Amino acid sequence: MQTRIALLRGINVGGRHIVPMKELIQLMASNGYANVRTYIQSGNVVYEEGTGTGTGTGTGTGTGTKEIGTLIEEKYGFKPEVFLLDTDTFNIAVGNNPFKSGKGNRVHFFFLDRVPDTVDYDLLESLKAPSEEYQLIENVFYLHAPDGIGRSKLVAKIAKVFPGVSMTARNLNTINKLTEMIS
Repeated sequence: MQTRIALLRGINVGGRHIVPMKELIQLMASNGYANVRTYIQSGNVVYEEGTGTGTGTGTGTGTGTKEIGTLIEEKYGFKPEVFLLDTDTFNIAVGNNPFKSGKGNRVHFFFLDRVPDTVDYDLLESLKAPSEEYQLIENVFYLHAPDGIGRSKLVAKIAKVFPGVSMTARNLNTINKLTEMIS
């Protein structure tokens, strides 16, 4: 069996799109997903599957009887984007982190659904706070925000920097926990 990571975008945020993790585990397990585990309420799922599915970051299906987003839509009435990563892809993203010495809640990984065709670097530079550093490597945008992201103009308008690209973000603390879960 191969381990996969599913990052669900936009669930349990601001009291909207509520999906209790215990229920998600049961839902996925009853639909053919094996050894389902979650971390915190923001949609971080680790599970095992057989071979024969797509890999990398994207909106793949897994090997359960239904795609994860469809399962959630049928039960909760909305369909989140699901970013699927195999362990190799995830570990490469972790290894490429250019801000390894940054605090866990100050370094953020933005997983993009694809390598962007265009990046508005002028906008990126105009939004970046003097203390913020960033790097785009393939389809992961790394941000070191030593003052936090709560008031970051860059984070607030990140979608405009990568037009037409969908993304979901996790901080280094979450990345480190997911790394433990797949080890």
